[in-house]
Amino acid sequence: MSAWKFSSCLAAPMDRFINLRRLSGTDYHSQTRLLEYFDRFLVQQGFNRPHITCEITDSYQQGLTTLAPRTQGNRMCVLRQFCEYLAGSDPQSYVPGPLRMIRSHQAHQPYIYNSRQLQALLAASSRLLPLGSLRPHTYRTLLGLLYSTGIRIGEAMALNLEDVQSSTQWLYIAEGKFRKTRWVALSSSTGRALQHYIDTRFKSAPHSPDSPLLLNERRRRLCHPSVNQTFRGLLQKCDIPHNKRTGPRIHDLRHTFAVHRLLAWYRQGHDVNARLPALATYMGHVDISSTHIYLQPTAELLEQVHQRFHNYYLHNIDPKGGQS
Repeated sequence: MSAWKFSSCLAAPMDRFINLRRLSGTDYHSQTRLLEYFDRFLVQQGFNRPHITCEITDSYQQGLTTLAPRTQGNRMCVLRQFCEYLAGSDPQSYVPGPLRMIRSHQAHQPYIYNSRQLQALLAASSRLLPLGSLRPHTYRTLLGLLYSTGIRIGEAMALNLEDVQSSTQWLYIAEGKFRKTRWVALSSSTGRALQHYIDTRFKSAPHSPDSPLLLNERRRRLCHPSVNQTFRGLLQKCDIPHNKRTGPRIHDLRHTFAVHRLLAWYRQGHDVNARLPALATYMGHVDISSTHIYLQPTAELLEQVHQRFHNYYLHNIDPKGGQS
């Protein structure tokens, strides 16, 4: 029996499309979630035609204009793949054209949290209601894990107890983006904090190895809507200006991790270019070009780059420091 449930007049072909994706080994979970938005739209519109029309896809796309450009692109990309699948057996089924590339000024600009803001977010998460419950422990652990390891929010929520190797301080990402698995090393402080959470969690939550690591108030796995809503509340409590559409977002903790890791390497005198492939692997990227997106210039980072170039110039190009 399928784990998903479509309800529109196109539910049957949607089921076949997702099953095909599942059998091919692609990330059908995310495609299912994105296709469910279109399925609900068809139900709301009372659509009952035997094949997809230009009018219904245009109407759906128009309703996405309030979302971030990348979100619009993801939803329309999956819809287009589904339409191409239908057109293979039904020539009358309409296939929308690909969306135009998102212009750089329209793309979301990552927000890099500073140390003071990170400490404030952790402190605020510890005061979440209801006091004395597992919820504040869960969110403090979640935010700390996202910042200290740079893993994706979806990867964090998908963790099970068996994925945490506290004794060796490793974290197993069973199914990351593009279905890539990897091991993530934990610092000593992160490992201790995670073990403390697990000990607290064991007092009132499931102990089986395959049970979720991070739990909500109902002792179930965390989900994106509630996490995002809670995070926006934390931003407000910490007086961090934010907007529901433009952020800052919880995903920006991953950007912050990458920038702060780079900053630390500069301060420690390491060869940053030589270490970037290791950072790409650690973050679960296919190649280093994906990592470059996360390396946003900040005042602190630019200062370190300038200082390194200045020192290189003094010692290698002008050893006498410009003196004659």
